[in-house]
Amino acid sequence: MAGKKLTIKQKASLKAKAASRRFKEEMKKTVNTAIVAAFSFLIALSWRDVITGYVNKIEEISPVKGSLISAIIITLVSVIGIIIFTKIFSERE
Repeated sequence: MAGKKLTIKQKASLKAKAASRRFKEEMKKTVNTAIVAAFSFLIALSWRDVITGYVNKIEEISPVKGSLISAIIITLVSVIGIIIFTKIFSERE
């Protein structure tokens, strides 16, 4: 529309279309995030029993009894996992 001046109605229409496009893009991102979170939760649930089994075995041979050793091991595994996956999936700058 070079050389033509847009009317107020045309400007409003263009702004509405742009806002609609941005909304759709944000909606796709949000839905994608929710789906990834749901799958991540399923993965965490599937690994829960495996990790609990190994932690219980370590607790049996450890001189420290109770939930302290469990908390320490689970924290270490979680922090290492977060660090690894953050590096893998971080955006390249």
